[in-house]
Amino acid sequence: MTVDATALRSVLRAHPSGVTVLTAAGSDGPLGVTVTSFTSISAEPALVAVALADTSTTWTKMAHSEHFAIHLLGADQVATALRFATPGVDRFAPPTAWYSGPFDVPYLAACRGRLLCSRHSTVRLGDHHLLVGSVEQVEHGERGDGLVHRHGDLQPVTTPPPART
Repeated sequence: MTVDATALRSVLRAHPSGVTVLTAAGSDGPLGVTVTSFTSISAEPALVAVALADTSTTWTKMAHSEHFAIHLLGADQVATALRFATPGVDRFAPPTAWYSGPFDVPYLAACRGRLLCSRHSTVRLGDHHLLVGSVEQVEHGERGDGLVHRHGDLQPVTTPPPART
């Protein structure tokens, strides 16, 4: 028995996914896209993965990038997540604050954490491409609550206050 795409999306909407922005240097300038399908694959060696749809125009431009960065977004970065999810806009124009990192990979100036990766492998799976990265560098960013995508909305992950004894 196979589940159709609508049924699958319907049940997965209840599962919170961390919100990230994937960036890479492109031949026509910086590339970036909001990604919620991000996961850690392995600690030894350090591998992470993101999945991008076949229909993503960013994927077609980024498919051959040898280096990329994954920025972990915070609760206060809803506008950034929305900007990098919007097609047809200059995602790196103001108010986006960014600079060129190693290998000319665009680095967002603010994030909760950043992973610089080299491409380990790519695999086409169904209607998506899985981009696996070897993590070359990690940076802790600003402290604060994270941002998740759940029920079709961007929502903060708030830290509960410590239990009183």
